[in-house]
Amino acid sequence: MSEGIHGGQTAGAKVLALHHVSINVRDIGRALRFYVDVLGLTQRTDRPDDLGIEGAWLDVGDRQLHLIEQPDVPAALGQHFALLVDQLDRTVSALRSQGLTVSDPVQIGRGRQSFLSDPDGNVVELHQASRS
Repeated sequence: MSEGIHGGQTAGAKVLALHHVSINVRDIGRALRFYVDVLGLTQRTDRPDDLGIEGAWLDVGDRQLHLIEQPDVPAALGQHFALLVDQLDRTVSALRSQGLTVSDPVQIGRGRQSFLSDPDGNVVELHQASRS
């Protein structure tokens, strides 16, 4: 019997970790300015040029965020991804000083979180893990 995702195995295969998250953006240049210049992610140089779509791959620690340019990006429907930060209050303050709207930090379980949206309305959670 398969243990499912929580047990680490499904149908004989073992899920090791999340590799990347892919989101749609309307304008790749604008998205890069937000994710690289504002949030401080690093653009990768190993994305193949022959994929047939405009986009970019970014490093987020040892994981990746893939940006895919699509002219019609639907409104966020509750989905989001979370970026782990070391000092949530400082991060929120720095982003607000750049004119961005960021929710107030709240306790959630043992961690804390705030939310903001990228220029295309994709929701980004900023998450600070418990320091216990």
